[in-house]
Amino acid sequence: MAHDVSRKFIPYGRQWIDNDDVQAVIDVLKSDWLTQGPGSREFEKKFAEYCGSKYAVSVTSGTAALHLACLAAEAGQGDEIITSPITFAASSNCALYVGAAPVFLDIDPETICLDHRKLKDYLNSSHDNKAKAIIPVHFAGLPCNMEEISQSARDNGLVIIEDACHALGAEYGSQEQNKKTTDRVKVGSCKYSDMTVFSFHPVKHITTGEGGMITTNNTELYEKLLMLRTHGITKKLTTDTGLSFSKLKESQITAQDYYYEMQRLGFNYRLTDIQCALGISQLKKLDIFLERRKSIADYYNDALRELEDYIIFPPDDNGNHAWHLYVIQLKTGGRDEVFKKLRENGIGVQVHYIPVYFHPYYRMMGYKERLCPHAEDYFHRAITLPLYPSMDRGDMERVVEEVFKAVKGGS
Repeated sequence: MAHDVSRKFIPYGRQWIDNDDVQAVIDVLKSDWLTQGPGSREFEKKFAEYCGSKYAVSVTSGTAALHLACLAAEAGQGDEIITSPITFAASSNCALYVGAAPVFLDIDPETICLDHRKLKDYLNSSHDNKAKAIIPVHFAGLPCNMEEISQSARDNGLVIIEDACHALGAEYGSQEQNKKTTDRVKVGSCKYSDMTVFSFHPVKHITTGEGGMITTNNTELYEKLLMLRTHGITKKLTTDTGLSFSKLKESQITAQDYYYEMQRLGFNYRLTDIQCALGISQLKKLDIFLERRKSIADYYNDALRELEDYIIFPPDDNGNHAWHLYVIQLKTGGRDEVFKKLRENGIGVQVHYIPVYFHPYYRMMGYKERLCPHAEDYFHRAITLPLYPSMDRGDMERVVEEVFKAVKGGS
């Protein structure tokens, strides 16, 4: 689809890299360690401190984070993993990676997050419950109702893996007005979950080019994630001494610097020190990025208010939102026409997301339309407007101007 090349194209999202970020990367390139050095441990420590978790494990992408989390949950053949259909395909693909079956539950149309009532109904239904884990997706930066989701999941023995790839810096908190911010805790603290996963793709809140992170408070899960991230290798002696090729005692083995064991089938999902240096530098600016994102969302809310007869605004968040995306929904239909007009005029709108089970691969697996009616209705109405910290006032004004023309012109 062509756009007006005479005017600046405004994408829906992009990174913000400054000289400090560049220098941090250069410093590592001049150092002794490009990978497997101290950088990953430093990044993980600072990230865990920011989120309020006990541990953090850096990986090569948000997808890798989801994959390892499902492996650490010991999900596999015959198990089900529950998630939302309004997400990037990786959230459910990771279930397939480990041999489990994705189960899609409908969204709450008010929040576009997984509906905790649907979860409760599903788990309490009379079918043969094979659910092993749940992956609630904090869509666009707004946390799910984790208190309710956690209660239902815990009551049924599910492992809880939060997909917070949109929600770095978001907070859980009461939906009551005037609730003190001190009553909130950050997404990633794992207050309501076993593990939380993040993405550092360039359009996310901070970037390492590609990258991801898993947070947890569980020592056993943490050690499992570390092993799985590095080929299933550890320097610890296997507990099954019959499988060990060494006849040395453990105290003697640990003294041998060369000794290691591959105890599980793992992967090379390590993040390099180069990427971690960028991540550390970006993390220092995260709160500034979040403030900027919120200010842009506030501007859109005010500037587009005259279109309230035409569009549905993002949900009111009472300060919990991380504003990865700003998604409007068209009340009167005609989404594709409005989308086309905006793209033709240089506004890089996007649609987040096509319901995962609409994709051909999932259709071949037997997933049918009308599985999640609220998700499908949302999809046919949704348009994501540009939102990223380096947008200037002129960018925002132009987006609003073009939205007015496209929406009213197509009404």
